[in-house]
Amino acid sequence: MSLYRDVTVKPWDTTGLPDGIEPKPTFNVPNEKVALVIFAICASVLFSLLVVSYFIRMSIGDWVPLATPTGLWINSAMLVLSSVAFQLAVIQSRKTENIRFLSVTGLLSFVGGLLAIGFIIGQYSVWQLLIGQGHYLQINPANSFFYLLTGVHIVHLIGGLWVWSKAQLRMLGTTDTTRESRLSLELCAWYWHFLLLVWVGLFYLLAIT
Repeated sequence: MSLYRDVTVKPWDTTGLPDGIEPKPTFNVPNEKVALVIFAICASVLFSLLVVSYFIRMSIGDWVPLATPTGLWINSAMLVLSSVAFQLAVIQSRKTENIRFLSVTGLLSFVGGLLAIGFIIGQYSVWQLLIGQGHYLQINPANSFFYLLTGVHIVHLIGGLWVWSKAQLRMLGTTDTTRESRLSLELCAWYWHFLLLVWVGLFYLLAIT
């Protein structure tokens, strides 16, 4: 009779877990990090589609290559330094039990955000320079794709700055939010590394074509 009971048991009909078993997460990773990974995958697909469209459109005869502005090199350096600053902030945050705005961690994070803002301002300055030289959006497809690719990248960076600003405000608070601040810094560092890789790819594409 016990054999029949074992064979006919339907575990999928059981509600909850057997007695004595505690529920445990499959992955010991915060939900925010999982969400960031999923978002990065979606963003990668978007940029990949834009790059494919870039190559397809480039094969048509009315494509006039756009000379790479010198300012892009300076902007790239600022984004690299921004990513480095966030990584150093994460490393430093793991060495302290109390993260505050005026701590080394907080200042590194603040500098990283300022450099990212400087990158955005620099990209806008490059746009203004190109427009001043007559390279308008509608002149030829190469110009259009330049503004599109750099603009979409900036939009993603602005989204990251929103998370960064929340982390800065949290560190300015009076309550102990070390755990939340450390997580926010790690998310910013991951995101900035991702956007840096995306920008290196886009910059290389724009430079060689």
